[in-house]
Amino acid sequence: MDLTIELKKGLGAIAFGMPVEEVVRLMGIADEVENIDNAADESTTVLRYNDLGLTLFCEGENPTLACIDISNEDCTLFGAHVFDMDERELVSLMVKNGITEQDVDEEDWGERRVTFNEGNIDFYFDKGELVSIILGA
Repeated sequence: MDLTIELKKGLGAIAFGMPVEEVVRLMGIADEVENIDNAADESTTVLRYNDLGLTLFCEGENPTLACIDISNEDCTLFGAHVFDMDERELVSLMVKNGITEQDVDEEDWGERRVTFNEGNIDFYFDKGELVSIILGA
């Protein structure tokens, strides 16, 4: 499977805006499926592919792919294996590729989040090690 992160586009052949049925056709049956209804009368379908280290979030009345949570260490961004990088190297990679504005927060659960709003991407670090990437449309 192609695990190339394309900012604001998707991951490999999985593209944001793709209907949930198309996602399942490409990815296969998810290990876990969860349907969440929120207060705004919108629903989210969560597809977990545990062996691939991917969680896909499809939102809306006719659910389409809106967000991807990546913990697969084989993924790449701008040609680099980002899970092999520390925070400084990752920030340098983003800046080198024109994504410069960043926000850094310490989460209540202890992880450090580095956000690049221009790219709709969050990097989560635990004790200095990248553990998760959240990619949005």
